[in-house]
Amino acid sequence: MPGAATPDLQQKIAGLPERPGVYLMKNEDDQVIYVGKAVNLKSRVRSYFHDPARMMPKVAAMMRHVRDFELIATDTEVEALILEATLVKDMKPHYNIRLKDDKAYPYIRLTWEEDYPRLLIARKPAQDGGRYFGPYPRAQTVRDTIRLIRRIFPLRNCTNQKFRNAVRPCLEFHIKRCQAPCRDLVDRASYRTMMRQVERFLEGRADEVERDLVGRLEEAAAALEFEKAAQLRDQVRAIREITAQQKASSAAGRDLDAIHWAAVAEEAFVQVFRVRQGRLVGREVLTLTGVDDSDDAEVARSFLLQYYARAQDIPPEVLVPVLSADAQQMTAWLKERRGGAVDVKVPRRGEKRRLLDMVRQNAELSRDESLRRLERLKSQREAALLGLQHALGLARIPRRMECYDISNTQGTESVASLVVFTEGRPDKSQYRRFKIRTVSGPNDFASMHEVIGRRFRHAELAHDQVGLKRFAETPDLILIDGGRGQLGYAVRALKEAGVEGIAVFGLAKQHEWLFAPDSPDPIVLDRDSEALKVLQQLRDEAHRFAIGFHRKLRTERNLRSVLDDVPGVGPKRKRALLRAYRSVADMAQASLEDLAGVPGMNQRAAESVKAYLAQRLAERAAE
Repeated sequence: MPGAATPDLQQKIAGLPERPGVYLMKNEDDQVIYVGKAVNLKSRVRSYFHDPARMMPKVAAMMRHVRDFELIATDTEVEALILEATLVKDMKPHYNIRLKDDKAYPYIRLTWEEDYPRLLIARKPAQDGGRYFGPYPRAQTVRDTIRLIRRIFPLRNCTNQKFRNAVRPCLEFHIKRCQAPCRDLVDRASYRTMMRQVERFLEGRADEVERDLVGRLEEAAAALEFEKAAQLRDQVRAIREITAQQKASSAAGRDLDAIHWAAVAEEAFVQVFRVRQGRLVGREVLTLTGVDDSDDAEVARSFLLQYYARAQDIPPEVLVPVLSADAQQMTAWLKERRGGAVDVKVPRRGEKRRLLDMVRQNAELSRDESLRRLERLKSQREAALLGLQHALGLARIPRRMECYDISNTQGTESVASLVVFTEGRPDKSQYRRFKIRTVSGPNDFASMHEVIGRRFRHAELAHDQVGLKRFAETPDLILIDGGRGQLGYAVRALKEAGVEGIAVFGLAKQHEWLFAPDSPDPIVLDRDSEALKVLQQLRDEAHRFAIGFHRKLRTERNLRSVLDDVPGVGPKRKRALLRAYRSVADMAQASLEDLAGVPGMNQRAAESVKAYLAQRLAERAAE
């Protein structure tokens, strides 16, 4: 029952320290399902093991799964706050409020490390000498921003290889979108001065950029440099057009973020209005999950913690509708992140209150539109599943569908994927990967037989063994990626496992025909039908998942074989490097400091790895 502690846990609770820190709640599989911060670890953790009737429903639900906990003590509350943000981001515990898909949010990277910098799209910031702006909620926003900047400023857009090999200015130069630094038609100092303006523009300091351009325009006109003056005039006009569309009252503050949200069920639709130099320069639309039964103060706290843990631009003022209990520690952490004063406040009246109300209204519009879109998609999926039931003659609507695919390269690193769709949608928590154990060589038929057998033997044992519970639920429909051959071996494996009553079909990619086990004729669905589209999506997802796993194993094998010959790198260091880097190229590009920072490594071992990889790459280039 929730709140009850075993004798071992009671003894553990009695020895808790009375100091700040972070606690990690774990379930029976030793998985972390919640991460929390405490001013006093002893009193906070102990409060979870009291009468469940006094708990919030969400906490009571969580405690039904808690079997153990782990502590990390810190010296201060701010340190605990930082550690909590890091752990929630890395572990994504089920019962924490989480910022959805934050790892996918792109950045704009200004490549200051290059003599003639560019603007690129980056997936995450790195210590590489560049300047990062963002993150942005959509990749399209990044592309639109870069396209807008290139319309105002003639910066280069070519790769470094094309830049080095250019023999004449390209088309971009002739349409006045580039100054052709590749052919020395602009000097390095002038080009970098322009990029400083780009940097200020991305910081939201368009007024400063405009004043600078106007000053240079007047100088060019006075010096009778009419072509240069015309170019500067066009840049000034473009910036004025953009800033005229950015509506925000200067009375609301020069530099601030205004944050509000609208919650429904388990999600909160958050809007962030970014005001710089008194103008609205950007708006972000994000989603928090797991907010059910959470009050506004907890939502505010969770969002600020996760959003500003990755933000590259923190303003001196942040407006929110409510403050959390640890607002003082949050402010101290933001000040440390920004390197300057930050004021988190709840405006009660005036322009700032009106600005925050506008943000709330936009959040509510975003929520309502999302609900309408989900309702439409739900109706479409339901119609597709019903159409699938009728087209295939199924006894019931296929609520849970599983698809299997085999991937290998000439029989090496053979793997299989199991992908699950629930109610017509990908259910990624149910995806599984298999390494082929009993088949040697490129035999997809035998590999399919092995995987189906293993999956349904696990299903038989799942009710009695905790580690196999993920296999307990059986599907309404099984889809095999392949034709009659793979289908026949899958059906044979099901019979051997004693499984009956599950519809099984093969989907051959060449004609997109379906094959049933007991019919010589293919089932041909309308190419434009929603039923076929659902099956294609299921099949393609299984293929993607299998290919990804196969590629990962192949890369690890190649990397492991390279590391076998590096002096000073034994099995432990090799495992640590394999966890830290995905490929030889990633490892070769890493700095000595990064390599030495890998657990178990030191400066000498890092130098050995760096020298060996440089030698291997040089030998490969000479071949």
